[in-house]
Parts: sequence; structure tokens; C-alpha cells
Amino acid sequence: MAGNIFHSLAISAQGLSLQRQRLNSIAKNIANADATNGPNGEPYRREIVLVRAHPADPFEEALGFQLRLQQTAVGHAPTVQPPHRWSPPRVLSATVAQDPSPFRLVYDPTHPDADAQGYVRYPNVNIVTEMVELLSAQRAFEANTAVIEAAKNLARDSLEI
Repeated sequence: MAGNIFHSLAISAQGLSLQRQRLNSIAKNIANADATNGPNGEPYRREIVLVRAHPADPFEEALGFQLRLQQTAVGHAPTVQPPHRWSPPRVLSATVAQDPSPFRLVYDPTHPDADAQGYVRYPNVNIVTEMVELLSAQRAFEANTAVIEAAKNLARDSLEI
């Protein structure tokens, strides 16, 4: 049972870490929504967090150990001798990437970053989309926090019995 509680804590911790990465990227995107000239001379390019789910492990790895049967004496049935180790499951991984969508073009010939035709390239950041992503990340963060709280309460209640 302790392994299950620790697994739920580890999975929720991965979820919290992922949502923190999303929140950081969203904050950068909102802060640079009007940055027309970055360090490389290009407008800021929106960051996105790509999430990859890891495929299910073989049964023994999903359990966290392999069972080994050991016969204690001649005529006795073998008993299960699991090794006492625990490793947290890895269910998600995230990488931060640049959004390849094109920059927004706005006609403003008076802008210092305007090209020869008078167009300014603005970042490919849509504030409304970022706010929706922010709310989604916040709700997912809260859900993972609730799972951790439930696992803590379950562990505490099981110790009281």
C-alpha cells in the first residue's frame, strides 16, 4: 500500500512540475507579447511545452519489482521474496519548444522596427490564447495538489488504525 501512495505522490509531483513549466512558458509569452526585436534581431517566438506520455512498462516494471520464489526447505512451497526497493514511475516528460507559426504582421510605417513596406513583425503570441492556457495549467496544478492532499490524508488515516 505504501508503494501505491508513493506512486501517486510521484505521479502528481511530475504533474506539478509539468504545470509549473507550462506556467513559466505562459508568463514568458505574455511578458514578450509585444517584443518586436529580440537578442537575435527577430521578434520573440512563442514558447510551447510539448508533453510526452511514456508507454506502459512491462508488468514487472509497473509493479516496481520482480517476484522471486525461494524454496525454504525440501517439501515446502516456495515463498515470494520481493526485493525491497522502490523507484518512482515516470509517466510524463516535457520539453520546451518554439512555436513555428508565423509572426503577426501589422502595418505601422512609423514604428522603428518596420520593414521597407511599413510592416512590423510582432510575436506569434495571442494574449487570449495564453490566458486560456494559463487557466488550464492552473486547474491542472490544483488537481495535482488535490491528489497529493488525498494521498497524504490516506496515509495519515491508515496510520491511525
